[in-house]
Amino acid sequence: MFIMYIVIMLIIVLAAGIYIFFRLRRLLRFYGADTNKKWIKAVNIILSVIPALLCMVLFSNTAIIILHITAAFMLFDIISYITSRIYGNRQKGGAADLLSKLCQGGILPVLAAFLVIGYGYYNMNHIKSTEYIINTDKITGSCRILFLSDIHYGTVQDTKVLKDKIYEINSRKPDIVILGGDITDEGTSKEEMQEVFKMLGGIENQQGIYYVYGNHDRQPYTSKRTYTDEELVQAILQNGIIILEDSYIEIGQDLILAGRADATMGRTSDRLPPGEILKEADKDKYIIVADHQPVEAAENNKNNVMLELSGHTHGGQIWPAGLVSETAGVLNYGEYNEGNCKVIVSSGVAGWTYSMRTGKHCEYVVVDIKGKR
Repeated sequence: MFIMYIVIMLIIVLAAGIYIFFRLRRLLRFYGADTNKKWIKAVNIILSVIPALLCMVLFSNTAIIILHITAAFMLFDIISYITSRIYGNRQKGGAADLLSKLCQGGILPVLAAFLVIGYGYYNMNHIKSTEYIINTDKITGSCRILFLSDIHYGTVQDTKVLKDKIYEINSRKPDIVILGGDITDEGTSKEEMQEVFKMLGGIENQQGIYYVYGNHDRQPYTSKRTYTDEELVQAILQNGIIILEDSYIEIGQDLILAGRADATMGRTSDRLPPGEILKEADKDKYIIVADHQPVEAAENNKNNVMLELSGHTHGGQIWPAGLVSETAGVLNYGEYNEGNCKVIVSSGVAGWTYSMRTGKHCEYVVVDIKGKR
């Protein structure tokens, strides 16, 4: 994994550096600079190397901003080239000529990049609700599930955003609340960890609040943890939240909720198989599985699971990551069907690492299961 990261990083740094060098030279010439002068050449090299090197830290806001600006310049270079091929010898002062100058001079690329970046910051700090309706004959009446995942509290999203949303969340009057993991991460302080679970434990409900671990909650990717596993468990339990880890619980007369241990880094060998977890479960009941990562849908279907709720993907936080994931066959965002098992993947309440979202929005999910009357 580390070697793959290094290879990807080097490719991005090299490609970005080369493109920035030649594009910057064209930009200097456009504004009348003599690029044959030594000091201009030196400036050209320095202003190309610095942003390329900053991209070496891929998981940083600086790198993602530089890459957005670079991508905008590349896009408008393509637009300018296509326009020139279509219109040929442009009439000086015409619309095609003006478009070319705005592209060549960097005005449109910079404007477009900062509009996208601005939207990304706005999108990260606004939480929407996404609603699904499921019909089944396995339950009597109805059940409303509130699903929240990937909050990464205290890191990339202003904590005030979730605090201000709690009133609205309470107004949805859920029967069951499911916390789908990555509620905290390596950047969450002990005080913030305790605060978020106190807040979530206060959500009004009828039949309990249940939690499954994500790959970040226990802060495995840092040597400077801010809280211990024991402190995490204590904060969860003392706020009335039930932990499900490769175990299940019967809820009312009709429902079974199973919670999975996280498939950390794609490894499932440390988890019990669905068949082992549910071997004693009543298969005539409506079985729900909460799994941080959207995996093992086929196995869940074989074991009479009707609904899987997952997060982890962030819906492709930075475009076009989600599109790439979908093309690769990953359950990235939204509603999927695996036989009789419906899989709902949330983009999460917040995001990870980057303080922006140019892909899917931030959300909490409401699932209304409607049964027999």
